[in-house]
Amino acid sequence: MKTGSPIHKLLDVMAKLRAPDGCPWDREQDHKSIRLHAIEEVYELIDAIEAKDDVEMAEELGDLLLQVVFHCQLAKERGAFDFEQVVGHITEKLIRRHPHVFAAVQVKNVDEIWANWEHIKRAEKKGTAHDRPSALDGIPKRLPALMRAEKLIKKARKAKLLAEAAKPERKPSRANLASELFELAQLAQENGWSPEELLREEIKKRERKLRKQEKSRG
Repeated sequence: MKTGSPIHKLLDVMAKLRAPDGCPWDREQDHKSIRLHAIEEVYELIDAIEAKDDVEMAEELGDLLLQVVFHCQLAKERGAFDFEQVVGHITEKLIRRHPHVFAAVQVKNVDEIWANWEHIKRAEKKGTAHDRPSALDGIPKRLPALMRAEKLIKKARKAKLLAEAAKPERKPSRANLASELFELAQLAQENGWSPEELLREEIKKRERKLRKQEKSRG
């Protein structure tokens, strides 16, 4: 890494903040104490992108980068890994998972690109502690329930574990479906239930059923 570069300066600042004569707050933190900060920064970045605010987007990208640098500094202090290893890892992964760009693999369309990506990803993790033997593996547990449901449905359909939903007599409009979702959330709240928790519970049931179905299929 080029000494004096902006990222080098940021790494130096983070190391100073964590030094014995650094910031008391920064020195008190660990991976767990700051883990949710990254989620908040991502949502703020999304707000900036949707607002088409380049100034705010640049700032939020910096805040998100800080989370990466902070975790890398904490890991470096533990002797686990450092920022350069993280950068090296993602660079190698991008090259490895894009053989149609960096190797002689030919693809016809985006579907084939995604299929190759999934195949390579599974091969990378096979035999490790992060092996993904199920087509349903790899969905982050902390995703909001609706996003998690969407991911599960998408993976289940790709694995042919879930058929298309029965078609209603009349195709629902986008606006009507959005309204129904809101009304369901309102109904749950009025009954003292958390819509988020209700959906999480249902996802667990559906996922168990899908995994059982996948296993029986061999």
